[in-house]
Amino acid sequence: MILLFASPAHAIFEYFAVSRTIEPIVERLSRALGGPIPPAQQARLISVPLRNKLLYLAIFVSSLPLIFSAVSFLYKFDRMVTAHGFAVPSGEMASLYIWGAGVVGVCIFGAISMAVLTASEVSRSAARLIEAMRRVESGRLDEAKVEVLSTDEYADLNRGFGLMLTSLLEEQQILEVTQNLAGELLLEVLIGRIMAATTQLLGAERASLFIYDDKTDELFTLYADGLETRQIRLPPNSGIAGAVFTTGRTENIADPYGDARFNPAIDRRTGFTTLSILCVPITNKAGARMGVAQALNKRGGGFTAKDEARLKAFAAQIAVSLENAKLFDDVLNMKNYNESILKSTSNGIVTADADGRIVTANDAAETLLGLSRDVLIGRCASDLFSGSNRWIADSLTKTRATGEIDMAIDAEVLRGDGGVATVNLTATPLIDVNEARIGSMMVLEDVTEEKRVRSTMSRYMSKEVADQLLSAGELELGGKEQKVTVMFSDVRGFTSIAEALGPRETVSLLNEYFTEMVDVIFKNGGILDKYMGDGIMALFGAPFVGLNDADNALAAADEMMGRLAELNARRIAEGHAALDIGIGFSTGATVIGNIGSVRRMEYTVIGDAVNLASRLEGATKQYGAKIILSEMTVRDLRRPATLRELDLIRVKGKDRPVAVYESLGHRAHEPALPALLELHAAGISAYRARDWTSARGAFDAAMELYPTDGPASVYRRRCDLLCTTPPADGWDGVWNLTEK
Repeated sequence: MILLFASPAHAIFEYFAVSRTIEPIVERLSRALGGPIPPAQQARLISVPLRNKLLYLAIFVSSLPLIFSAVSFLYKFDRMVTAHGFAVPSGEMASLYIWGAGVVGVCIFGAISMAVLTASEVSRSAARLIEAMRRVESGRLDEAKVEVLSTDEYADLNRGFGLMLTSLLEEQQILEVTQNLAGELLLEVLIGRIMAATTQLLGAERASLFIYDDKTDELFTLYADGLETRQIRLPPNSGIAGAVFTTGRTENIADPYGDARFNPAIDRRTGFTTLSILCVPITNKAGARMGVAQALNKRGGGFTAKDEARLKAFAAQIAVSLENAKLFDDVLNMKNYNESILKSTSNGIVTADADGRIVTANDAAETLLGLSRDVLIGRCASDLFSGSNRWIADSLTKTRATGEIDMAIDAEVLRGDGGVATVNLTATPLIDVNEARIGSMMVLEDVTEEKRVRSTMSRYMSKEVADQLLSAGELELGGKEQKVTVMFSDVRGFTSIAEALGPRETVSLLNEYFTEMVDVIFKNGGILDKYMGDGIMALFGAPFVGLNDADNALAAADEMMGRLAELNARRIAEGHAALDIGIGFSTGATVIGNIGSVRRMEYTVIGDAVNLASRLEGATKQYGAKIILSEMTVRDLRRPATLRELDLIRVKGKDRPVAVYESLGHRAHEPALPALLELHAAGISAYRARDWTSARGAFDAAMELYPTDGPASVYRRRCDLLCTTPPADGWDGVWNLTEK
């Protein structure tokens, strides 16, 4: 009896209580594991099908109570009969027992049959739903549809599953469309896919996309589904689309013709009747509105809130896709722009990655290096540039290691075809947006031809002038006003020397002489303006003005006299006559630049300073001096100099007198020179004071020290002349030179 009672109780507990007791345990395990039970552990769980549970209940809930009722009834009946002394024949009792067993058997059979039928029906519905779920799990959504064939709870489950499946299918469609849109960068194709996807997903008859054109301040359609007119333009505040774009609010209008903002003129023009409109704004990640997406005429009714949510989500993806397409266009345009620059530039440009491997090279680099791109790209710079070109790889390595710009000027590159090129190289680090070094770039400027031209030009003019002419390119006639110290030098009695030597020896002498003199001029910062027969014209302070131009000119003049002494020593040793020169220079404002005609130009200077310097060079003959400079040059001197005031003269063609000085720096080693300078200064002072006798005495004493002193000899003759024919009372001490 205990078993008969305990078994149903246990069955009820198993069915109702155990599962509820297990649920919180499984939840705690899931939280502890950070998710559902792993598949490996799920496979170890004992599966109890619903059919087995129903059979279990039928047996232990229906069968056991029937057996208990039959046994207890027969037992009670037997006890009652026995207690009253009735004797029931054993045959009848057996019939009664058989009847009871039969009734129990029939009831148990019926209960189990009903349980089996119910379990089969339940299992069949559950199995159909489970199979559909498995298809969903495997991704076969199109095969997972479940028909609603009953009116019980499973009908509600199947109906709910169908709604879920429909949402999944729609989400799958949205995902597929999103993937298609994300993978498309051509804007026109992208627009077509957007419109088709919008129409399909929302069940609309037509869809359109309006984009804002900031140049014309208009909304326009690149594509309008079903319209012959492919583009509609309207103001950004016109119609439903304009209202959505202006306000940024979604509009779901079931009766467009009842809305005052709706413009029916478009319907009349296209022949289309608008029954409902769903329009949402399209904004980028910065919140700026790019346009609006619009769906027309929902099939089967009006647009729902679900349609609004879908179109908003889809509009967000449209914005991303439009920005990506625009970004692709910008990147493509920039790429084409950069490639055009690299292709058109005359400089060779080579880039290398962080490992020093060549990544790109333009056409100029191929030509300059004499190597094709197939040879350049992908090669390591240290392997590509070796031997005599090793300095290129070292420059890139230095830039890559330090992140600093490295430069090389007038460096020679051994070309791949065996030739040699002269280049200016600049190696620059390449930096990404995070300020990380991602490689390096070298720019090769071909200066081979420029070097050849500069070398040729330097034979005819100074290096500074040649550099200025090359850097200026096509120069125009004209010049600029600039302070310059101009020097003239000339060989004394060269005509007689040339006649005695003959043409060949004369040219040889001039070449030797000019080599010595021009070298001194260049050494002291001067430039050669021109050769004038046996004369030289040089400039100090051109093309660029310096602080020590006058000092440099004076130093050059003194050193020229020293070089002349060395040259004469060699000539005398070879049995030739010595040379004598005179040098004159002055400082002042000149016009300097390219002077001449458009077919033949000369870089030179013109002005009073030039004329005065030329007159002073000529005056060296009259005074018997070697170097004469003007007071303007003396005022510009910054370093101490050995000078003596020579005279106050007025050159031919000029009214204003100028003080002139003789430089004796090349004679500074002579011990009697200080006494000569003192006597000369005393003689000049007495001469200007009209004390001819004292002046004559000072100059006589000077000539006793230096019998060949030219200025002292000149002043002695003047004193004799002025003593016999004194000048007028207004005499200012100025001597007029009547010869050039």
